Amino acid sequence: MTMESAVKERPVADVQAVALKAFSRIAEAWSLTGREAAALADMSDSTWKRAKKPGFSGELTRDQILRLSALVGLYKSLELYFNPPVAEQWIKLANRGPEFDGQRPIDAMIRGGLPKILRVRTYVDALRGGV
Repeated sequence: MTMESAVKERPVADVQAVALKAFSRIAEAWSLTGREAAALADMSDSTWKRAKKPGFSGELTRDQILRLSALVGLYKSLELYFNPPVAEQWIKLANRGPEFDGQRPIDAMIRGGLPKILRVRTYVDALRGGV
């Protein structure tokens, strides 16, 4: 059994529950407001409040699952690249990097949606890889 087939065999509800739990913990580690977390996940504030609780019965869109996956990857990359205080604060610090134009990464990702979240993750992965 390949890793890909193992993931595909999991019920969608389980995948969603794991993704929401992981992102809820990340939102806490990053000290995100409810509004910031909801915006990154492409949810209304009220949906985010329900979604972060165990037993959420709503369905996430493919876009939302991809966002959560990319944000988990970004979190891991930041943890590997930076020391703990910076790793947790990085997305809220003004950044002059090519993806940000002086904005905070969180603001750039909220405005740019999934494409920007993926570019930010790739940017941090490139930093970590020495590219």
